[in-house]
Amino acid sequence: MPESENTSTRTRGVETPQDEQAQRQTAETPDASPQDEAKRSEKPKQQEAIPFEVAVLPLQNTTLFPETIVPLAVGRPRSIAAVESALATEEKFLACVTLRKQDVTGQDATQADLFDVGTLVIIKRMERIDDALHMVVQGTERIKIEAWIQEQPYLRARARILPTLQIIDTEAVEAMKRNLQALIQQALAMMPQIPPEVRMAVMATNEPVRLAYFLGSILTLEAEQEQKMLEANTADELLHLAHNYLAREVEIMQIRSRIATEAQSEMNKAQRDYILRQQLRAIQKELGEDEEGGERAEAEMLRERLEKEDLPEDVRKEADRELRRMEKLPAAAPDYHVIRTYLEFILELPWKKSTEDKLDLNEARKILDEDHYGLEDIKERILEFLAVIKLRPEAKSPILCFVGPPGVGKTSLGRSIARALGRQFERMSLGGVRDEAELRGHRRTYIGAMPGRIIQSIRRAGVNNPVMMLDEIDKLGADYRGDPASALLEILDPQQNNSFRDHYLDLPFDLSKVFFIATANQLGPIPAPLRDRMEIIYLAGYSDHEKLHIARQYLVPRQVRENGLNEERITITDDAIKLIAERYTREAGVRQLERTIGNIVRKAALKVAQGEVEKLTVDATDVKGFLGPPRFYPEQARKELPAGVATGLAWTEMGGEVLFIEATLLPGGAGLTITGQLGDVMQESARAARSYLWSHAAEFGIDPEMFKGYGVHLHVPAGAIPKDGPSAGVTMSAALASLYTGRRVRPDTAMTGEITLSGLVFPIGGIKEKVLAAHRASIRRVIVPARNEADLEDVPEDVRRELEIVLVNKIGEAIDAALERLVSNPPPPPVNDTARDRAQNQLEPEPMRVKRA
Repeated sequence: MPESENTSTRTRGVETPQDEQAQRQTAETPDASPQDEAKRSEKPKQQEAIPFEVAVLPLQNTTLFPETIVPLAVGRPRSIAAVESALATEEKFLACVTLRKQDVTGQDATQADLFDVGTLVIIKRMERIDDALHMVVQGTERIKIEAWIQEQPYLRARARILPTLQIIDTEAVEAMKRNLQALIQQALAMMPQIPPEVRMAVMATNEPVRLAYFLGSILTLEAEQEQKMLEANTADELLHLAHNYLAREVEIMQIRSRIATEAQSEMNKAQRDYILRQQLRAIQKELGEDEEGGERAEAEMLRERLEKEDLPEDVRKEADRELRRMEKLPAAAPDYHVIRTYLEFILELPWKKSTEDKLDLNEARKILDEDHYGLEDIKERILEFLAVIKLRPEAKSPILCFVGPPGVGKTSLGRSIARALGRQFERMSLGGVRDEAELRGHRRTYIGAMPGRIIQSIRRAGVNNPVMMLDEIDKLGADYRGDPASALLEILDPQQNNSFRDHYLDLPFDLSKVFFIATANQLGPIPAPLRDRMEIIYLAGYSDHEKLHIARQYLVPRQVRENGLNEERITITDDAIKLIAERYTREAGVRQLERTIGNIVRKAALKVAQGEVEKLTVDATDVKGFLGPPRFYPEQARKELPAGVATGLAWTEMGGEVLFIEATLLPGGAGLTITGQLGDVMQESARAARSYLWSHAAEFGIDPEMFKGYGVHLHVPAGAIPKDGPSAGVTMSAALASLYTGRRVRPDTAMTGEITLSGLVFPIGGIKEKVLAAHRASIRRVIVPARNEADLEDVPEDVRRELEIVLVNKIGEAIDAALERLVSNPPPPPVNDTARDRAQNQLEPEPMRVKRA
């Protein structure tokens, strides 16, 4: 039994057999002889008026009556001490008194917490199991506590036995007795769990007092009601109480029987739990306990909420229909809980609740400038949108797509837009999503169906016009479960999303008020129809000048604050920030720059915490002590380029990169060998460059025999990284021209552009990222296609001032601009066929020649 408060298991007037676990018994009172039992039961009766001391056992939620046998489980140390004290006496008497308050335990009970009247019991049997005492006691007499003697280690009091209730044979007592017997017959008829022998013993009892006490032990009464029966001073009062309680219990049983009979015709296996709940509600209603504190019907609460909510007409019509279906279903039916969850979700959606937009353009510009440095084009686009809303509030929200390398502030820019508009912000990561149901939801026919992430985000936001960021839209996948990118076609189409239907809701929801912002690292994986629905805004990498301002304005203060310091204790100079950006990081964004600054701040925090310094200034000369030697040396990279090596520019998801292309001659070889994990497009550019130089060899001063007498091996370093794209055509042409002519490529020059077999240079993408990469590598001349001149306006002005940009239309112009004038190391003359044959003849014997006439 559990070690809690002292509890009793009533036996309906007979002693229940104990479990056969004598092996675990550690203490048991020996069975007493009939003479001893008579002596112990008669001793208190002989001393009714004489007070005596006795140990007191507090009882919770139950009351023991005289002449009843009850099993008890005692587990608290204080109660165990009281039982052991009683067992130490010859009579083995123990006083059982009920607690007044149910929230007080017997361990903490005081004399004020106990009733004054209790029952004197005899411990007939006891055994100890698992630190608890299991015993069977028999009530003998009623007692009244005269005075309390002690509270520790157990309760002990001075008590006296109350007089036995005397029965006066009158017509009223006889009538009350017969009424009790009649009610008992009715109750026993509706209580099939009572054993037959108990029924016979009850019906044969002629003592009204004993019968009343028996009723008190078997009826489900409150502890206060049982205590009133025990404290009754006259038999007439006891019989009246027993009659009233029994009559109420019989009435409850009859109501239950009537409810069961009425519901029997509709009962089936699926409705069993529902009928039991209905019976409980009917019983509570008959008892008057359902008016204030009872639970209200779920259907009624849902109906009240539906009446209060401002729902569209078609939504209200569907909700009413589903609610009527739910009212006809039993609570145990599976569809009952499905419909209830569905209705609750409808009530939680903000069908007509919107956030009022901030239309103060000056304030919006101030917020955008506070959160981000630069990005003037994007800020201007956002302000244009706010201006349109201010002039035409019913205008549809645009769908923006920020494309750029990691760490340039795409996600944080979405938060700033929400802050400028005064709207709720919800971010949804689409990376790795392969199931279309993630966006559209599951149909309710499936087990565990739930709405899509779009509708769930709307519910979390609480308004129907949040700023919703679809992060990493280029990382969407597709498999047998559907194509999520195709599901976004409806979500992101202003002409369709005003009646978007989630599979779970199957109701039209207006998404046209949602300000969607998508982010991507590259546009290639995004399907063309989806790109067509979005306004593409490119975020290129930052220049060193912009990184300095961003670090000074945002990164350093944030890292100082997050690492427990303040600006008074640490100062990082501009020279130190520039050194970190140039020598310790190589990225388009500022994410790695912030991590590196955080590393310095943490090391400074350690020194401050150890008491070594109170204020620290980090200069460029101190950076090496914090971060170790520099990781990059861009100003020393390929300072002296040999013939056949050219510097190119490439675009990656991380931003622009400097790419070196190497070529070497293979004497006695033939053809073109290409290595470096180059894609098909890049290999075709290499073949086109070699073919163009071969066809125009005279124009570039190349001996055409070199193409026959030498093979060429072209390699692009970082061979473990796959590379592809047409923009390396100009660089490959310059590398091969340098190889064939012996003229080196200028080390301060980098180039990019696509070539054709006719010698034209076509435009390419990613100009801003590539130019910034050249600037970071300390390159001062950049050769780009002339058709990309308009794209150079996106390059920061401070970068353009430090670079010499050469615009070319043809391959010849690019080669002339890239190669030095002087020949530093001319290639050896090619070996012709005759010389090759002579060399072979020196190794092999000359074959016999046969001269014919």
